[in-house]
Order: sequence, then structure tokens, then C-alpha cells
Amino acid sequence: MPVLLQPESQTAAHPAAASGGRLASLDILRGLTVATMILVNNNGSSAHTWAILEHAPWNGFTLADFVFPAFLLMVGVSIQLSLGSRVAKGVPPGTLLLPILRRAALIFTFGVLIGGFPFYHLHTLRLYGVLQRIALCFLASSLLTLYTRTRTLVAVSVALLAGYWALLRFTPVPGLGVPVRDVPFLDPFANIVSWTDRALFSAPHLYHHGVYDPCGLLGTLPSIVSTLIGVLAGKWIATDRTPLSKLKGIAAGAAGCIALGLLWSPWFPINKRLWTSSYVLLAAGLALTLFALCFALFDLRGWRKNRAWPALVFGTNALAAYILSELLAAALGAIHLTVGGHVSSLRALLYQPFQSMIPNPELGSFLYALTFVGICFIPMWLLYRRRIFIKV
Repeated sequence: MPVLLQPESQTAAHPAAASGGRLASLDILRGLTVATMILVNNNGSSAHTWAILEHAPWNGFTLADFVFPAFLLMVGVSIQLSLGSRVAKGVPPGTLLLPILRRAALIFTFGVLIGGFPFYHLHTLRLYGVLQRIALCFLASSLLTLYTRTRTLVAVSVALLAGYWALLRFTPVPGLGVPVRDVPFLDPFANIVSWTDRALFSAPHLYHHGVYDPCGLLGTLPSIVSTLIGVLAGKWIATDRTPLSKLKGIAAGAAGCIALGLLWSPWFPINKRLWTSSYVLLAAGLALTLFALCFALFDLRGWRKNRAWPALVFGTNALAAYILSELLAAALGAIHLTVGGHVSSLRALLYQPFQSMIPNPELGSFLYALTFVGICFIPMWLLYRRRIFIKV
């Protein structure tokens, strides 16, 4: 991974911060989001996990469903604060284009490599994934931010959300029929989003047994809006309004997104697997609520960042923390040992003490996940102590 090593005092300043320095709320919330992503992805047992830490089976909303769009929103805020500050300094947009393309390509490539680690069987290699979707959302949102105005960003967001609903509601699914008339609306198999992924890739290359992929192609369109809402929040933060006005604006945006998402949900259910428009709005509203809270405490009231020190450690090396967690989880699952005549993965062996010593299986699963997060924290802490920040 290409790295940029720099002391904290030399990191790019975010002009929107109340103190004129780095926006503490962004780093803290990004760190909380990444830590939670690692937590929900690495429960000890899928059979014994608290429901809130698992993705909703289909329609619905849990903490696990919240973290990915929240991270994309933070990506959007970062895009605006980074690109906006550079453009304000007179950097031509064309000069910024190549670094944007390079970063998106690297993140996408890392996603594919991590997805196939450690064996890279071509017949099962998955081109979709979390990092791949982040890369595409970063690319689209960066280009829109660089070459369009705020009103265009709003118009694109509205068009994508409304158009995605129309796509799923009215587009006939080849060989299956028209939604509502011939097949249930948002049926897991019989919808145009899932059908498109099946048409592009055979079953072994898709996440859910060849039925659909939660990071599929068409679902990326509303995911871009999750990022653009962050861009718009960043634009609001970067204005010369008073800090209190900025806070009120973020809070109002949060309330509006939540209300719209809930109002739309009876007609377009909240569904993370398909990344429905109501899901985009609800998740963005909740993420903006947390952003407003962090902004109020750390950027307005001036709370010391050390009060959220673990989140700050994760937040300043967010992508590195996530990549490490995915590689570690894959390695633990791939290494097999023979113990007592039985072959088990290293992951299963490490989970066994939690399973046998803790009477409540859900609590044991959670404590294993928490321990996994702690293990990932250690190298991030060492990097943070040395003021080393890994940038793609």
C-alpha cells in the first residue's frame, strides 16, 4: 500500500473546524464507524449473535446495517473538505483529477485482493465488495464535487434516489415479470438489481449463494447519494457561518433525512441488501445526528480529543484498520490445525474459550468480536503514537 508518513501537525487542515484546525468530529466519528464495522464483521458465531449486530435478513434496519452508509457519509465530508480547501488555494481541478483516479483504482484493487486472500481461486473471485463500493462512490462523488455546483449535487442525489425506486418498481425482470403485478416488490430473487448481478457473474462470484450481492453494480447508484449527502454536509461546514449555525444546519438535515426515509419506507422498504432510497435517507439522517453531536462536543465546546482516544486512533488510519481486519479474519479462517484428532480453523480454536467459559453464547460471541477489535487496535495505536498516517 502506498503510504504517506507525516506528523499530525502537518496534516491537511480542515478550514471548517471551529478552532481552525483539523475537524476532530470527522476523525472521531470515522473511527467509531470503522471500529463498529470490524465488530459486526467478526462475531464469534453467526448462530449466536445479538440481532442488532447482524444485518437484517432482508427488509429492516440494525446497527450492522448503519455502519457502512455512515462511513460513506464521512468519506463525502472528507472529499469536500479536502478538495474544497485545495480549490480555494487555487489548485486547478485538472491537477486533482489524476490523484482522484489513482486513489479510486487503488482502493478498488485492494478490495479485490483482500476478497480473494489468501488463495485467490479465480473461479470464486468476487469483484464486488465493501472497498470496491467505497472506491466507486469516492470516484463519482469526487468528480461531481470537483466539476459541479451545489445545486447540481442536490439534483443528482434526488434523481438517483427517485430513479432507483422507479428502476426497482417498474422495470420488468427478464423471465420473471413486472414487480407488484407478477412478482412481489423487492423479492430477493425477482428484482432487476439482483438479476443484473446474476447476468454479469455466475453464482460462485456473488456473495449470497448466487441470488444477489449486497455490494452489486446497480446498488452502487444510491450508495453514491450516501456519499454526496456527506459532501453537502462538508460544504455547509466549510461556509463562513457561525459554528452554532453550522450545528443547527447539520441537525436540521439529519431530521429531514430521517423523516423522509421513514415516510418513504411503506412504499419503498428500508433494505440494506438492495441499498434502497429510504435506507439511504434513514442511515444518512442517523449519521448526521452523530456527526452533529460530535461536532458540538469536540469542535464547538472544545472537548479534548483524548476523551475519544480509541476512536481517534482508528479514525486517523481508517482504511488501514479495515484492511488489516479483513486480512486477519481471512487468515484465521484459512489456517487449519489438528487438535485432539479434529481439524479446526484457527478462528474456531480461538473462539472456543469464549464459547466454553461464558454461559451466555451471545455474550461470548460479542466478547470475541470485541477482542478482535482490540487486536486490530494495537497496530493502529503504534502507528498513531509515531504520527504515521497511511494514505492510499
